[in-house]
Amino acid sequence: MTVSALTRPGERDRLIVKLSQIDWTLCGAITVVAVAGGAMLYSVAGRAWSPWAAEHLIRFGGWFVLMIALACVDLRVWFAIAYPVYAVALVLLLAVAAHGHSSLGAQRWLNLGPIHQFQPSEVMKIGLVLALARFYHSVSAKSARLSWWLLVPAMLIGAPVALVMKQPDLGTALLIAAIGATMMILAGLSWRIIAGGALLLGVAAPLAIKFALKPYQLTRLLTFLNPAADRSGAGYHIMQSEIALGSGGLLGKGFGLGSQSQLNFLPEKQTDFMFASLAEEFGFVGAMAILLLYAAMIFMCLRIASIAHSHFGRLSAAGVTATLAFCVLMNAAMVTGLAPVVGVPMPLLSWGGTVMMSMMIGFGLVLAVRVHRYSEITSGKGSVL
Repeated sequence: MTVSALTRPGERDRLIVKLSQIDWTLCGAITVVAVAGGAMLYSVAGRAWSPWAAEHLIRFGGWFVLMIALACVDLRVWFAIAYPVYAVALVLLLAVAAHGHSSLGAQRWLNLGPIHQFQPSEVMKIGLVLALARFYHSVSAKSARLSWWLLVPAMLIGAPVALVMKQPDLGTALLIAAIGATMMILAGLSWRIIAGGALLLGVAAPLAIKFALKPYQLTRLLTFLNPAADRSGAGYHIMQSEIALGSGGLLGKGFGLGSQSQLNFLPEKQTDFMFASLAEEFGFVGAMAILLLYAAMIFMCLRIASIAHSHFGRLSAAGVTATLAFCVLMNAAMVTGLAPVVGVPMPLLSWGGTVMMSMMIGFGLVLAVRVHRYSEITSGKGSVL
């Protein structure tokens, strides 16, 4: 008699045990932020479910189910697919360079049949985390600190950064570089290399600004330093965002009553500047509540990383946490005028299908690390790390 594996008592019991090991508090925080995003998308569309809010919530529901399913996948499976996922993401980035869809002066998307404007750089965020975690799992602590082996993670990081810069997408390129650098540091990179890299970055930054940036990227940087110099041109985004933030006051203007977003003064109100839209309607209290939720999510993810027994599990969870933290930091700094406008949306709060996909898969990986925290993963040399 053939019986489905899920209906066998042993398999069913193991599944129940896995579900019981999931951090449901983290799942709750993720849900609250996503629902808040749906509510804000409903608001900025003029209290209408279309075109953003309904699809945002439906997508989240589907990805939430997949996130729970991914949490039940053994870490040894994640380990096995790490390099293939990275390779697929790199091929997709190469496809963007060759046949990508262009919009607003950038070539960042692929049209994959029914999936329009698929952004492969989001897949690379997960691919890079997995690839670096697998690489460092298989090398010694001495090699992770200082050796020729460091050329491998440098190439793993440099290839996607170069391809994303070519699109051009400065924000995502910086994000990928920051995620990779953070994972190298957490893996035990020598402080001599860290100090040397920081010094080299300080020397190279002015040259990169002058010769590597596109004209519009240089304009954004100069505008960030003095947005009031061109209020109706390059400085318009920042000025309108600051007006929205300031006019929200302590408690905000009320749900659906934000003039900057409702009257379309605030550009990209549903994506890059969603946090400004929320601050206008719910004020300082609402903005801080969302930031505290993100802080709680980061803390819970770090706690999961700390209890993992395998090096791969620790670095995977830490890499996803770094991704979340840098996205929140870059977006919040951007909309408050503390950093140039680089097009990084607020995770789960902003509109964006591929961005939500990458974050939910990342959360699935973090939850899998918690559920399978005692899993033993053999290195490429046959030892258990």
